[in-house]
Amino acid sequence: MRDLGFKKSEFAITLRPLEKPAASGLEAAEFLFAPNPGEPAKPLKLIASSGEISRVMLAVKSSLAAQDRIPLLVFDEIDANVGGEIAHAVGAKMRSLGQAHQVLCITHLPQVAAAASTQYVVAKQYIADRTTSQLAEVTGKARVEEIARMLGGKTDSALAHARTLLRG
Repeated sequence: MRDLGFKKSEFAITLRPLEKPAASGLEAAEFLFAPNPGEPAKPLKLIASSGEISRVMLAVKSSLAAQDRIPLLVFDEIDANVGGEIAHAVGAKMRSLGQAHQVLCITHLPQVAAAASTQYVVAKQYIADRTTSQLAEVTGKARVEEIARMLGGKTDSALAHARTLLRG
């Protein structure tokens, strides 16, 4: 969690025995979270923002992935409601996970997309009363332009920033 911007946070999982066995097991698990120093840990679902929940989920999945042999990890907007420096940290964490697992990540953040070894763009089209989706890999100049588009436009400064992001 420290890698994802939670420099002094605390995270714990409590297990409460159930009165009788359930499909999910013999215990109920609750995630406790203290994002700010000096504050007590409280149920994650009650106190965390959507961005904090996304980063905690990424931290938990990263820890579990290090202990198992699951070859593929899928993240659908795990970077929701983060930006700036934290977006770079999320991208770095994803790149690190990619060293031992295949990682598929749906993102709208240029910092995360630029950290990927391969990038695809999904485009939807409405043709003849049907919506279709197309998937296309972007490489070279097209990738720079896509990262620039994600930054807000294909201006000279966005293109320069995209090149910088892609150099990592």
